[in-house]
Amino acid sequence: MDLTSSPPVDVEAVARLLDDAHLAHHVLAVADVGVGDLATAYEVQGALTARRLTRGDRRVGWKLGYTSAVMREQMGIAEPNFGPLLASMLVEHGVLGAGVTQPRVEPEIALVLDRDPGAGAGVDGVLAATASAHAALEVVDSVWRDYVFDLVHNTADGSSAAGVVLGGRLPLDDLPDVAVELELDGAVVGSGAGRDAGGHPAAGVAWLVDRLAERGEALREGDVVITGGLTAAVPLAPGSLVRAVFTSLGAEVATVAVRREQA
Repeated sequence: MDLTSSPPVDVEAVARLLDDAHLAHHVLAVADVGVGDLATAYEVQGALTARRLTRGDRRVGWKLGYTSAVMREQMGIAEPNFGPLLASMLVEHGVLGAGVTQPRVEPEIALVLDRDPGAGAGVDGVLAATASAHAALEVVDSVWRDYVFDLVHNTADGSSAAGVVLGGRLPLDDLPDVAVELELDGAVVGSGAGRDAGGHPAAGVAWLVDRLAERGEALREGDVVITGGLTAAVPLAPGSLVRAVFTSLGAEVATVAVRREQA
């Protein structure tokens, strides 16, 4: 008997712990919560999502995490992951309400699918199955204290997904070269380009399609996939405004903003 092995993870109990912490606006320390290996962490994520769905939520797409080197460096994460986007995460009118604990914001490119590209589709297959691309801001809100986590703990927590603001359309034929500047209360705090999401925003979606196929799942018509942060994420304090300006061929093509309500 291996006395050094970790005890089995109670997936439902861990999901309940994470869910209760989010609802109560509490944070947890990773050292206090075992989530097992990556496969088990995705089981916890699934159980956490199921709890939210039983309260009347619904899945509207997926988020990709850590497709960009800058985000992996910021958070000390070695590889991408994914989590569900739920209807409750769609931020209306660009105003973030009180249901967050320690929110941060990052600019992304969102793809809206008109069908599942199918496993092995690659970038070209994903683009052929894409109805439109959009400027976006993702709001992340980790349950882990001070955003100190590893890949498995972040995965269990749905890759920190908490909100998304969708903006105007972006040109599908220029996505790697679309540039973005991120502003916090009027000051530029970061810049990037579509290629910073794994070389091409659609590359992460192709990876996601293959990972979902391994789990017997698939993308659906109308699914929104946000393809990974293009700059480091910035904290969003009450009353602050984050704005992202997207340009293509030197011209502004879309802006998107989110403001956090005062406490």
